[in-house]
Amino acid sequence: MFQRAGVDGMSGMVAFLGHYGYAALFGCVLLEQLGLPLPAAPLLLAAGALAGLGELNLAAAWLLAVGASLIGDSLWYYLGKTRGLPVLRLLCRISLEPDACVRRTNLAYSKHGTRWLLFAKFVPGLGTVAPPMAGVYGLGIGWFLAMDGAGAGLWAGVFLLAGWCFRGQMDAIAFQTERLGGWVGLAAAGALVVYLLFKYFERRRVHRALRVARIAPMELKRRLELGEAVTIVDLRNSFEWEAGRIPGSFVLTEEELDAFVPAFPEAEMILYCSCPNEVSSAAAAAIRLQRRGVRLVRPLEGGFPLWTELGFPVEVAR
Repeated sequence: MFQRAGVDGMSGMVAFLGHYGYAALFGCVLLEQLGLPLPAAPLLLAAGALAGLGELNLAAAWLLAVGASLIGDSLWYYLGKTRGLPVLRLLCRISLEPDACVRRTNLAYSKHGTRWLLFAKFVPGLGTVAPPMAGVYGLGIGWFLAMDGAGAGLWAGVFLLAGWCFRGQMDAIAFQTERLGGWVGLAAAGALVVYLLFKYFERRRVHRALRVARIAPMELKRRLELGEAVTIVDLRNSFEWEAGRIPGSFVLTEEELDAFVPAFPEAEMILYCSCPNEVSSAAAAAIRLQRRGVRLVRPLEGGFPLWTELGFPVEVAR
């Protein structure tokens, strides 16, 4: 497809993009925005470098990247708007990022408003969660497309221009990759596999670290009915409070929890959030408190979703 000497023989990202052209760029960006762990940013760098060498049109590459990003983001926005919180819980379950991004996205929204969409793609974990959360918050479709489109344009433009600026390095890269031939392509594929395995095992490691003793919803309900002294802390995001809370809960952020002094220090502290799996804010907060010497603390198994699924009582905040 491209005739420039050195580019045809390149392996790795540039060779892949050089062979498949705009379709590869569009497909990779779209799949990454849909949640697959594909390296769109390095591909944008390669596209910028190839544009600098005259093999791609910079404006066309930018438009395709922005278009692909908007398609993927719009789908997540629609799911967030129509399905609500279950979509965020799904992302919490399937994400390869062990620190689950939902709380950081909510914090960004609380601090910056809709401007968070301008920089969300530059922050690991926020790019995928930001569109469905915009739908959950009820952001209008027109304003969402405007802000998300501007953010996608900024994100794609930064990486494309960075690749353009470093296009002078391409000749040296081309020479070396031509010498090594297919070994470079094999190494690039191997690097991607290693990256995916690293993310997978990192998530497993966090799972093991957070396997602390939990309290079952049935046990907590029984203790509440018996009038036992327990301190229950709600760590959910602010937009989730309308769904109610477990009776007697204190609503705290993770930062406030660090300075929280319970009325009954001898009472066990129960933490809960909305993430139903083991990598949850409640489990992480429990680990942190235990390391500070607070021993009587446990996260609620299944979080608030399991509590409500079992039909246990909730109280609505006034």
